[in-house]
Amino acid sequence: MPNLKYYFLSVFFVSISAFAQETTPADRKPGHTNTNKFRQLYDEFATPNMYRAASGAPGSAYYQQQADYKMDIVLDDKNTKLSGFETITYSNNSPDILKYLWVQLDQNKRAKNSKSPLIESDRIEQVKRPDAFVTDYMKDPFDGGFNIEEVKDANGSPLKYTINSTMMRIELPQPLKSGEKTSFSIKWWYNINNHLVDRARSGYEFFPKDGNRAYVIAQFFPRMAVYNDVEGWQNSQFWGRDEFALPFGNYEVNITVPADHILDGTGELMNRKEVFSKTMMERFEKAKKSYEQPVLIVTQAEAEAAEKVFSDKTKTWKLKAENVRDFAFATSRKFIWDMMAVKIGGKDVMAVSLYPKEGNPLWEEWSTKVVASTLESYSKRTFDYPYHKAISVHAHNQGMEYPMICWNFGRPDEKGVYSDRTKYGMMGVIIHEVGHNFFPMIVNSDERQWTWMDEGLNTFLQYLAEQDFGKKYPKALSPQDKVFPSDRGPAKLIVPYMGGDQDFIAPIMSKGLNVYQFGNNAYGKPATALNILRETVMGHELFDYAFKEYAQRWMFKHPTPEDFFRTMEDASAVDLDWFWRGWFYTTDWVDIGIQDVKKYYVSSEPNKYIKDYLAKQGRTVKDLMPLVYMVEEGSEDFNESLKKGTLLDNSKPLKDYIMDNFTETERANIKTPKYFYSITFNKPGGLVMPILVKYTYADGTSKMETYPAEVWRLNDKEVSKTITSDKEITKIEVDPDLETADIDTSNNTWPKQAVQSDFDKFKNKVKG
Repeated sequence: MPNLKYYFLSVFFVSISAFAQETTPADRKPGHTNTNKFRQLYDEFATPNMYRAASGAPGSAYYQQQADYKMDIVLDDKNTKLSGFETITYSNNSPDILKYLWVQLDQNKRAKNSKSPLIESDRIEQVKRPDAFVTDYMKDPFDGGFNIEEVKDANGSPLKYTINSTMMRIELPQPLKSGEKTSFSIKWWYNINNHLVDRARSGYEFFPKDGNRAYVIAQFFPRMAVYNDVEGWQNSQFWGRDEFALPFGNYEVNITVPADHILDGTGELMNRKEVFSKTMMERFEKAKKSYEQPVLIVTQAEAEAAEKVFSDKTKTWKLKAENVRDFAFATSRKFIWDMMAVKIGGKDVMAVSLYPKEGNPLWEEWSTKVVASTLESYSKRTFDYPYHKAISVHAHNQGMEYPMICWNFGRPDEKGVYSDRTKYGMMGVIIHEVGHNFFPMIVNSDERQWTWMDEGLNTFLQYLAEQDFGKKYPKALSPQDKVFPSDRGPAKLIVPYMGGDQDFIAPIMSKGLNVYQFGNNAYGKPATALNILRETVMGHELFDYAFKEYAQRWMFKHPTPEDFFRTMEDASAVDLDWFWRGWFYTTDWVDIGIQDVKKYYVSSEPNKYIKDYLAKQGRTVKDLMPLVYMVEEGSEDFNESLKKGTLLDNSKPLKDYIMDNFTETERANIKTPKYFYSITFNKPGGLVMPILVKYTYADGTSKMETYPAEVWRLNDKEVSKTITSDKEITKIEVDPDLETADIDTSNNTWPKQAVQSDFDKFKNKVKG
C-alpha cells in the first residue's frame, strides 16, 4: 500500500498544476514555431551527405582538387618588378565535368582600374598629415595589377580567358572529365608595391638610410581557386579583406634574385650548397643540433656589410614543397638569419627567423624561440607539425601567414629600445602567424567565406600558446607580469564588444567582408567563445579531445562550420546546438543576475497557500494528512507562526514533529537543514549560459555550484533553485571569476551591492 502522505502530496501538486493551466479561449495566444534556444540546428545546417558525414567527418565520397605548380620567378630589385612563368597541372578529382577553370589574380586588387577603393565610404578629413594628403589626393593610383602576357595549353596553343577583376576564367578546349588532369601555362609580371604605403599583405619596405629594400612576397602568382562539393567554384572576388581559399598541391619554384640577397620561403631548399657559403653551411649543421639557443647563419655584422654592396649579379634559389596550399618567400640583402631545432613528434623541425638590423636586439633574442614554442604548443593540441621548418620574417606593420613562412611586426626604436607593448606585440603576432600553419594552412577552411574558422580558432589557440610560452620562458615576461598578458581569449576582454551598439555588431556566421568591427567579430568573439566552451561548458578533457579530433579529421582537407560544430559534439557527447546558435548565429549577449532571494522556515502551522487551495476545494485543514509547511521570512504566515510558536528549526520541536509523523526509515533518511532558500536567477541578456554561483556562509566558508545551461530550457527568462543548508548563507555571487563575458555584473550579487558593471567601467574609462 502506498504511503498516503506522499500520495496526497502528489495529487495535491497535480491538481494545482492543472488548475494553474486553465485558460479561456480569449486568453489563448496564437501558435508559434519552435523558438526555444535549445532547439537543434537542423534548419541552419546543411544536410549530411556522402561528401560530409553527420558526425562532422569527411564522408565516404569526400574529394578535393589538386593544383601543382612549376614556376620560374625573377625579382628585378632596381625596378621593383616581379616576373614569372608558371605551369599549372590541375587534377579534377570531383565527380563533375568542368568546362572552365577559375584562377585568382589577387594583385589586381592594386590595379589602376581596381574597384576595391570604390566600395568603401570615405569623407574629407579636416586635418591630415602632408604625406597622407599627397598620397590620398595628389598621387596617381599605383599600377600594381597583373600583366598577363600569355595563357597557353600544354601544346603551346593559346587558351581563351576572361578577366573579371581579381578572377580569371580559363576556357578549356575540351571539358575536363572526372579523374582527368590538364596542364596550362601563364606568363605574367607586375610592379611590386611598397607595403608601408598601402598596408598590403605583401610587397617591400624601403630603407632610405642604406637604400635597400626588404621583400615579403605573396599572392604573387596566378593561383587556382577552390572547387568543392559545397559551392562549386569559390570565385568570390578579393576586395582586400577576406583572405584566400586555395587547393593543395606540390610546388617546384626557382626564384632569381640579386646575388647578395638572403632568401627563404615555402618548401625545402634544394640547392643549399650552391647558395650557401661554406661558413653558412657549417653554421646550418650546428643549428640542426641546437635545441636551446638559435644559431646565427648570417650575423648582423655580415648583414650590415651586405647592405653596402648592391651586386649586379644574380643567384637562383630552388625550393620544393609537397602538399601545401600556397607559396611565399622573403628576400633582402639586409637579412640576419638564425635557426634552431625543435623536437616535434619524434622528428626535428627547424624554427627560423629572418630580420634586418632594425629588428634587433628584440628579434635575435626572442623570435626563433617563440616560433619553436608555438610549434610545440599547437602540435600537442592538434597534430604534429608536418613540415620541416617554420619561418618568422620581420616586416614593419605586418602580420600575415603562408605555409612554413609568415611576416611579423615589432620593431625597437632607432637606439634598440623597446617597450613592453612592442615586446608582447611581437611575441603575440609571431605566435598567431606561425599558428596559422595549422589553421588554415593545413586544416584548410574557406577564409573568403568563413573568416572566423581560421582567425577565430587560431586566436583561441594563440591564447593558450601565449600562456605556454610565458611558462616556458618566464624571463620573457616583464617583472610585473606573472603570466603572458594576452589581449584576446579571456571572457572579460570581449565584454565591451558584446555590450556595444547592436547596430554595429554582426553575427560571427557572416561573410568577413560584410561585418562591423572585423577584429572583434572574426578574432576576438570566436576565440572567447571557444575559451568559455573549454573552461566553463565542456571542461578541458572533453573539449581538448574533441578539438584534436576535428583537427586530425580535417588535416589537408576543406572543412565547413558544420563539420567543426558536428565533430565537437560527436567526439564529446555534449549537445552544443544552443551554444553555437547563441554565440555564432546571433548577436545576443550574456547577462545573468539574481532577481530574488527568499528565505523559508519550516512550520507545523498550515500556510496561506494550502488554506487558499483547500477553500477552493471546499475542504478544511482537518482533511489533510500531516504535512510539512514552508513559510517565507517576513510574510504573514511567518509572523503568525512566530506568534503561535509553531515555527520550527533544528531544535527539539522539529525533531519531535519528525518523530511523531515520519516512519523510522524515513527518519533515518531525512535531512533536517536549518535554512531554506528560494533563489530566482534571471537572464536580461539573450545568450544562454551555465549559471556559475558562489555561495558564502556565515562561518566564512564558500561553495561553487554550476547549473548547466540546460536549466534555462523551459524558461528563457528566469529559473528558480531551492537551496537547503545547515549554515546560513550570507552572500550569493553569479560568475564571480568573470568566466562568461557577463556584460552587467551589477545584478550578480546578493545582498545587492553597488557593483559597477565591467561594461560601465569600460565606458567610464573611455570617457575619462
